[in-house]
Amino acid sequence: MYTGIVQAVRPLLDVAIYPGHRQFTIDLTPELLDELKIGASVSVEGTCLSVTEIHGTQVRFDAMNATLERTNLRCLQAGQGVNIERSAKMNAEVGGHLMAGHIATTAEVVELSIKDTGAFITFRVPPEWAKYVFPRGFLGVNGCSLTVADVDDGVVTINLIPETLRQTTFPRYKAGELLNIEVDHQTMVLVDVVERTLKGTLARQP
Repeated sequence: MYTGIVQAVRPLLDVAIYPGHRQFTIDLTPELLDELKIGASVSVEGTCLSVTEIHGTQVRFDAMNATLERTNLRCLQAGQGVNIERSAKMNAEVGGHLMAGHIATTAEVVELSIKDTGAFITFRVPPEWAKYVFPRGFLGVNGCSLTVADVDDGVVTINLIPETLRQTTFPRYKAGELLNIEVDHQTMVLVDVVERTLKGTLARQP
């Protein structure tokens, strides 16, 4: 589990492509390496990946094709930075909201605006997932726990504070690029239960 608070943006040193998967090599800081072991889970751009190799500060992760198809990891290139969060420890403060690192879908960036008066990002969520997104609700975007400002026909707007811009990869994203989206699990369960209940009620009506 993760808290949705990105700990650092770290450089992606290499992307190796193999049949069925890709291997990502990321340079981590001493703080992020603390007690890190093979098999440990780390959030990379919001995607839960397992450590496969550790060589000094260089840590490798494998992502299977099924993961690549569902996330924006397939778009990553060496030289870019990626959002990193170590898995949460017991009794750790949850500054964002609990996240699993299981990406539901990708969303296309519509606009990123960074001005002195404020910053925001808008992106289009596929219809089958947009039903789980509500104004003032939580949404995991590239591993960052964010509050939704507005939703209009599947286009989501989120305001970005200076600290979020400083601590994440959002500033490098451009219109047309993809973001990793993790919907709030409790919201998803609630919406699905209400949908099933309504369908069952309508089915029983004469």
